[in-house]
Amino acid sequence: MQDPKDIKTNATDSMEAAVLYLDDALAHIRAGKASSRILDPIKVDYYGASSPIANVATVTTPDARTIQIQPWEKSMLSVIERAIINSNIGLAPNNNGECIRLIIPPLTEDRRRELAKQCKAEAESAKVSVRNARREAIEALKKAQKDGLPEDAEKDAEEEIQKLHDKYIKQMDEIYARKEKEIMTV
Repeated sequence: MQDPKDIKTNATDSMEAAVLYLDDALAHIRAGKASSRILDPIKVDYYGASSPIANVATVTTPDARTIQIQPWEKSMLSVIERAIINSNIGLAPNNNGECIRLIIPPLTEDRRRELAKQCKAEAESAKVSVRNARREAIEALKKAQKDGLPEDAEKDAEEEIQKLHDKYIKQMDEIYARKEKEIMTV
């Protein structure tokens, strides 16, 4: 028989992972402001190893519309530039021989709506993960009840899991609302 505390802990871990996933996924969606996290998925070949740009260069945001990449070795300029061009971030690098600048263009209204829809889809995907964690936990509690867990203990644990579910869904709604506001603000 599985302990209700273990079931609750597993559900909490799964729900927290879903919130972290959502936070990370939304951070990679360009909202018209410069953010070095836009470059996180891009990898460059650094002496035979695939490395994130942040591991081979200094990435800064000197202003709200510019990302500046200063490689630690000049030979990496063309490699980083090629990686950015081949990625799907939709930005054209400006290489001046010393550093690479990425200018973030202002978003059109249609593009803002598209990005808001993309954020909503990511939020819904994360919510599904939280609901699945709740469902799995409740199924585990029902199985534990069949194996000898008292019914009142099972009901109490089920209520706690529902409260956890509600808490994490609310947290996801807040994260999504913040990102949507950031995207839709001109």
